[in-house]
Amino acid sequence: MTAEDPVSSGQGPAARPVSESVAWSAPGVRVLVSGVVTTLAGIAMLILHSAVSGDWILIVAGILVLILAALQFQGLTPVVVQEARVVQLFGRYRGTIRDPGLHWVNPFARRLRVSTRIRNHETAVAKVNDADGNPVEIAAVVVWQVRDTAKAIYAVDDYPQFIAIQTEAAVRHTASSYPYTSHDGSALSLRDNAEEITQRLSTEIAERVRPAGVHIVESRLTRLSYAAEIAQAMLRQQQASAVVGARQRIVEGAVGMVRLALQRLEEEGVVELDEERKAAMVSNLLVVLCSEQATQQVVNTGSLYQ
Repeated sequence: MTAEDPVSSGQGPAARPVSESVAWSAPGVRVLVSGVVTTLAGIAMLILHSAVSGDWILIVAGILVLILAALQFQGLTPVVVQEARVVQLFGRYRGTIRDPGLHWVNPFARRLRVSTRIRNHETAVAKVNDADGNPVEIAAVVVWQVRDTAKAIYAVDDYPQFIAIQTEAAVRHTASSYPYTSHDGSALSLRDNAEEITQRLSTEIAERVRPAGVHIVESRLTRLSYAAEIAQAMLRQQQASAVVGARQRIVEGAVGMVRLALQRLEEEGVVELDEERKAAMVSNLLVVLCSEQATQQVVNTGSLYQ
């Protein structure tokens, strides 16, 4: 086989992707009625043979009529709502039946049942290192539905297992691409940007399962936390960051209050303070406003400069 051979180069019939098409089918109720009539006719011929001794033509005709009735019943295919039947004849795809009801197809064809209902798949909890190298535990649930039954049957070996593996791979890749939390808030993080991360996860899963003819309806993270071995250390870090942030807000508020107090005293002429007394006043006010414990009042019985 040369390099230009269409089969070996991936251009032949074996390399053509299979897409869903409508399969030929006849109304099943009519065939069912015809099968019942044919069966009764075959039975009547066999009974008539017993009355007419030695007439082998009736035996052959009765057997042939019963075989025809069996083929009619064999081709009956019921299709329920939100379900499809993939018709395969001698190894070749002949189309898909989606309309609910009773259909009749070639009795020698194989009819594969494919559910088109919306289904859920929840991944197991996976331990992955995030972009900062911290081990995190993550899990997700994906809502999916078969859109192309031909691709689901022929493009992959086992499409539910294919979706499960590709979903887990996408979750691991997403978890390792972003940090658990952003320290400065400038970059996307798994905890702080859940909506953006979920959208990107859905996009990646959809790209991975596209060959199987599957549509991703939605995906959500169901578990996101630090691994047990670093959970306590990260909790202390988060607590420290929260304390620092709270202290920063308190200091900013205290400085504003001190500035306002000095400005009001100066505008209303309540008291005139030199730079040294202003510094002392600022120090006292900051201690009172920023202290975690209640301050003790001291009454000055002398002058301001004693």
